[in-house]
This record gives sequence, structure tokens and C-alpha cells, in this order.
Amino acid sequence: MFEAIAFYLFAALTIVMFTITVMTSQALYAITAMAAGMIFISAFFFILGADFLGAIQIIVYTGAVMALYAFGMMFFDTTRDVVEKRTNPQIVFVLGVLAAVMVVAIFVAPIVSNNIQALYPIQENIGNSQAVGMVLFTKYLVPFEVAAVMLLVAMIGGIILAGKKMDKSLTLMAEEEISTMDDMTEEEVQAGGHH
Repeated sequence: MFEAIAFYLFAALTIVMFTITVMTSQALYAITAMAAGMIFISAFFFILGADFLGAIQIIVYTGAVMALYAFGMMFFDTTRDVVEKRTNPQIVFVLGVLAAVMVVAIFVAPIVSNNIQALYPIQENIGNSQAVGMVLFTKYLVPFEVAAVMLLVAMIGGIILAGKKMDKSLTLMAEEEISTMDDMTEEEVQAGGHH
């Protein structure tokens, strides 16, 4: 009874938070609602007894990804209207089909999962986090380390690419120079739209 009440409560809160994320026009409200939604999603893992996945959900998504969005807010003007360019409608169609297939797979997975047997059965005297750690650092140690190296390379590449575009600091420029840059950017967007 308690699990059912907690499930419906966190499900309703998650839907509300992500609805705010999609519908609001304020970037700060969207980021805050998204962070809250990610925390509410982690509650499902804790209800199911997957403590490790719940902690990872909070640390990775709510911590790291939200920090990334916050830095994105700092570097981009969120008050400016975004002009979308749909140069290739086939890409939109393909992405829509892939999204539909993923939704179908999400709903079909519980039906198929009844016939799936776990390779590593749950042991009573070992917790969820300990079991994941034993598998991760024995059988999957090499892929784990390769993923860590790839993330390190991606982080260094992002720092290098960001450093190349920091020739001019907006904080040291006058308002007239910033408005001139905005006008030039809008002209480039309009010129690209005509092409």
C-alpha cells in the first residue's frame, strides 16, 4: 500500500515538473523544474530497492547535467528568441519514428522481461550497491576504465573548443558593441534562412 501511494505521488510530481520544463519560457524555471524532476525519478529506483541507481540518478543528472545547463545559461542569452531552421524535414521524420519505436519498446519491455533470467541473482546478505560494485570492478572493469578515459578526452576537448571562442569577453564590452554583435548575428540568421 505504501509503495503504491509513493509511486503515484512521485509519478504525478515528475509529470508536473517536466511539464513545467517544457511549457515555461523562463530558462531558470525550466532548469529548476528539470532538476526537481530528476530527483523525483530517483525516488522510483529507491522504491524498487535499486539504491545504487537512485544515487547515480541524483549525482549524475541532478548534479552534473544541471551544472552543464547552468553554465549554458551563463554563456548564452536566454532572453533572445530562438529562430529554428528546418533545412531537412527527413531528419525530423526519422527522429520522430525512432522516438515512437523507443516508446513502444518501453511499454513492451515489462512484458518481455518476465522471460528474462538474471545472470547475477540477488544475494540476501549483499546490498544493491555492493553487488553492482562487485560486477563493475571484476567483469566490466576494462569497459569502465575505457569509458572514464573517453569522458576525460571529451572534457579536455570541450575546454579547448570553448577556449577558442572566448576571444571577446561580453563583460568587458560596451552595450553598443554587444547590440552591434546581436544585429550582425540576426542578419546572418536571416541570410541563412533565405538560402
